[in-house]
Amino acid sequence: MSSVLGRVLIYGATGYTGRMVALQAKAAGLDVVIAARDAGKLAALARELDLPSSAFPLDAASLAASLAGFHTVLNCAGPFARTAEPLMRACIEAGAHYLDITAEINVYRLAERLGPDAARSGVMLLPGVGWDVVPTDCLALQLSRRVAQPVLLRIALQVAGSMSRGSAVSAGEIVGAGLMARVNGALVPTPEAEPALFDFGNGDGEVVCAPLSFGDLVTAWHSTGIPDIAMFVNVTGTAFPSGELSELHDGPSQEERDAQRARAVVEVTGAGGEVARAVIETVNGYSYTPLAAVEAARRVLGGAHLAGFETPARVFGDDFAQGIAGTVVTHIA
Repeated sequence: MSSVLGRVLIYGATGYTGRMVALQAKAAGLDVVIAARDAGKLAALARELDLPSSAFPLDAASLAASLAGFHTVLNCAGPFARTAEPLMRACIEAGAHYLDITAEINVYRLAERLGPDAARSGVMLLPGVGWDVVPTDCLALQLSRRVAQPVLLRIALQVAGSMSRGSAVSAGEIVGAGLMARVNGALVPTPEAEPALFDFGNGDGEVVCAPLSFGDLVTAWHSTGIPDIAMFVNVTGTAFPSGELSELHDGPSQEERDAQRARAVVEVTGAGGEVARAVIETVNGYSYTPLAAVEAARRVLGGAHLAGFETPARVFGDDFAQGIAGTVVTHIA
């Protein structure tokens, strides 16, 4: 094998979250190369971070050649509806494991469909190694083991603080996918889904959460086997912006992130009515994602990978999320 065996390629490193991921990867001592489409921005970042770089578009016929020799590719370039498929297919061809940090459900469905092709090539497709979906995927698997015959899983995310420009675009992809739920193991449209009340354990009591389709509708099914799954979100402050997205700031400042911790509620119900419920609280999602994504990449480089479509909890264990600094789980039922 070439001398770049064991290297990770971070695509989309010039973006708001991608830059933080690149910084974290360097701090963690990974053998990393940063990549993006814009050669000018990438060259400036490479000089600033003192990291090797590779600029290439995702529509190039030789995309797989650009990934040759890399052990793992970590995609941070959104909207992932545009970047995930070419990178997944190129990873399968090049023999590189694929990771990303998306919340867009259709990317998980794509990875699920491409899973058999990836398995034949010995490649892992692992979307969702950031705040979506690491905390909820791990907690769902933990709670599924606390009740007999788990049949219903409900997950509610609390999105606080401002949103990055890239996340706002991805949020449009999530909304555009339509309302869905998993019913009897099948992912089905649920346009008439109603809001629900959840207590995030922050002193506000129960708050209204709207139904929305996140990647857990796919990952939690594979991680837990629970047949009925529903997703909800509670948005506070200015999390979902309005107006022209191109005019948004890159993302929240360090001070803003430090002031806004992230929370999610996971609730599992057994066939006999028994309920296991817990809140997982972490540092701000934008701060959590680089920590989790780089740790995931480090573990994959170290041999923690399975062929085909996979989930964080299945690959790294249901305690993976709690290994990220600042994460606390509180059991409330």
